Amino acid sequence: MAKQISGLIGVLFLIGFYICTFRVYEYQHAILFQLGKIERSDLKPGLHFKLPFVQNVRTFDLRLQTLDAEPQRFLTGEKKDVIVDSFARWRINDVVQFYKSSDGDPRRAGFLLSQKINDSLRSEFGKRTVQEVVSGDRGAIMKSVTRIANERGLDLGMEVLDVRLKRIDLPTEVSSNVYERMRSERSRVAREFRARGDKESMTIRADADRQRTVISAEAYKDAQEMRGFGDAGAAEIYAKAYNSDPEFYDFYRSLDAYKSAFNSKNDVLLLNPDTEFFKYFVKPSLSK
Repeated sequence: MAKQISGLIGVLFLIGFYICTFRVYEYQHAILFQLGKIERSDLKPGLHFKLPFVQNVRTFDLRLQTLDAEPQRFLTGEKKDVIVDSFARWRINDVVQFYKSSDGDPRRAGFLLSQKINDSLRSEFGKRTVQEVVSGDRGAIMKSVTRIANERGLDLGMEVLDVRLKRIDLPTEVSSNVYERMRSERSRVAREFRARGDKESMTIRADADRQRTVISAEAYKDAQEMRGFGDAGAAEIYAKAYNSDPEFYDFYRSLDAYKSAFNSKNDVLLLNPDTEFFKYFVKPSLSK
């Protein structure tokens, strides 16, 4: 009987100890409530005691958290829509303020923070063109939005450490027009390059034709000059040969004339026998 009583006392002690104590971990911050009002918010990590049924405790995660919001549509300074996908890294800075602003609900706190971030993004995108937000000013936008979101997040008891832009897209209806303009622009550039290539090709062909004509003319001129020199040399040789023995030269030329005149068996000439053409047939001797 004594053992049963002692065992019952031990169980009651453990139950009492369990409902009268709570533990705060290193990555947590706790708020002690008494009858629904905040009693303490400076509890250190470790084991603490509370009054059962009168006091209760809520713990909050102090570690870095990520807010991955849904893509939102913003207007740029050119009044063009862009779809922005962003995320933020935050943590609880003031646990009491965090509880008061969001009732300690992380989802509600994330919703409130995303509204403040979207307001900052809308303001920053409204100052810039599409080209600026896509390329050059992207880093400046993230830095400015992080600063503004952190300032506004203090009202929620939250510290915003970083806001990042994952993607910046054009709406589907705008993307089609942009892609079509890009195709038209690429086609125009391609036509321009083709026209430039045709022009260069015609220029090269014309220059090649000109050089060919010049080379042919110079070659023809050189050939004619060489032929003239050759004819002059031949005439000089003929003249020397004729002057050396005019009678033999005359006889040799007459033989060439006979070969040309009687080239075929059917050739017929009707001439006077006393003609000068047949003088070597009548008098074949070369001496007078």
